[in-house]
Amino acid sequence: MPVRYYDWIAHHRRRTPDKMALVDLASGRRFTYAELDARVSRVAAWLRDGLKVASGDRVAVLALNTTDTLEIQFACFRIGAVFLPLNTRLTVPELRYITGDASPKVMIHDDDLAETALAVAKLCDVASTVRLGPGGAYEAGIAGAKPIERFEEVTLDDISTIMYTSGTTGQPKGAIITHGMTFWNCVNLGGPAYISPASVLLTVLPLFHTGGLNCYTNPVLHAGGTVLIMRAFDPGEALKLIGDPAQGINVFFGVPAIYQFMAQHPSFATADFSRLMIGGVGGAPMPVPLLKTWEARGVALQQGYGMTETSPAVMVLDREDAARKAGSSGKPVLHTEVRIVRPDGSDAAVGELGELWVKGPNITPGYWNRPDANASSFTDGWLHTGDATRIDEEGFYYIVDRWKDMYISGGENVYPAEVESVLHQLAAVAEAAVIGIPNEQWGEVGMAVIAVKPGHTLTPAEIHAHCQANLARFKCPRLIEFIDALPRNATGKIHKPTLRQQFSQPKPTDTAA
Repeated sequence: MPVRYYDWIAHHRRRTPDKMALVDLASGRRFTYAELDARVSRVAAWLRDGLKVASGDRVAVLALNTTDTLEIQFACFRIGAVFLPLNTRLTVPELRYITGDASPKVMIHDDDLAETALAVAKLCDVASTVRLGPGGAYEAGIAGAKPIERFEEVTLDDISTIMYTSGTTGQPKGAIITHGMTFWNCVNLGGPAYISPASVLLTVLPLFHTGGLNCYTNPVLHAGGTVLIMRAFDPGEALKLIGDPAQGINVFFGVPAIYQFMAQHPSFATADFSRLMIGGVGGAPMPVPLLKTWEARGVALQQGYGMTETSPAVMVLDREDAARKAGSSGKPVLHTEVRIVRPDGSDAAVGELGELWVKGPNITPGYWNRPDANASSFTDGWLHTGDATRIDEEGFYYIVDRWKDMYISGGENVYPAEVESVLHQLAAVAEAAVIGIPNEQWGEVGMAVIAVKPGHTLTPAEIHAHCQANLARFKCPRLIEFIDALPRNATGKIHKPTLRQQFSQPKPTDTAA
């Protein structure tokens, strides 16, 4: 029998109405759970009665981080509508594909993205467009609506959200997120991240991405804690907020780039991290030298692993093991099953690389309008993650790299993340990425694309010497390119397809010693 979804905001309004729920740092707006619940109820009524959004209809949001996005999410849940957060960094043609695929009834947008939103809405025949902010239709709609009295009955199996993947290997796919997936993620992360009503989270990742929305924004709201929303990440401002006793921030999450930019900021050395109980990191392999940099400041970053399709939490490294098992993603969260699988479908041995497969109530039931992807991505309910993984003798998992990022040089598999971690040991390296480049002799060779820190110098010879001292010869990048800054996607991950396109015609000379 399907299990009913229960509204967290309504629950905390009844239990702790005066507790601070959300703080919008850009506008200074602050909402208790009672105030948030009232706004969510009015948004729900306005969507249903004013804009004729019915159960199952999609509601698109194209906006930089704002507490309004979370109001819309919970309002959609109350009327059985489907929340559709859109990537703010995409172009009109890219958003046209996603919007056309999802067919939302409404496009809600902010001032900064109005031109893009309106263009996409017109191209895709979206019935209504709504502007956020003072004087916009959103606030007018809230003001004129009577709070909804009866919530639509939805179950944990019903669709709550469609979240589109980055589409680095073809058109983006809309991962179906159920109410149950979001609930189980709150349960799975709650324990390892010590989330409770006392949690105060600073959210800096974009809310259109599962990292911003679910690590740990939704889990903290589920627990009745407080979330501070930063409109756009700024490393100096983030360090200032974390160190401010008045804010009381004790929970933080970022991708490796976030921690890298903060560590490189002048105020990092004197920032106060004494209240920070959890600094979570995920989304990409974390260079061990960067982990050590934060450890030296007394912050044992808690690594984890997940995907949009997995809610996202799959594995978490307990903070007690952060230093001892640096580089590991930890062990599986409570309500999840994992396997490491060989190409023939059998289970890999301890220490052997294989593809990570995942199963459980936190896993997507499939992709929106993509029966082809559903057929190729699952085997007997197991989701193929596409990540090369191994397990050690103590049961700790290590995500080595994406299968698609691996390249083969002279018959040997090379995983760029391992090489990148060695490159980050060089003090002059600000950021580094390794890609495979076609080569007549070896099939493929590695190219290291490096950005040097301001005020530092670095030569190819120094890089080659360092790699040769720390890596097997076949793993050493033979080509070196310097670049001002590496291309990144909206969540801060290095975008290797852009690098491959940019450097697809390598120099004819081999720069290796």
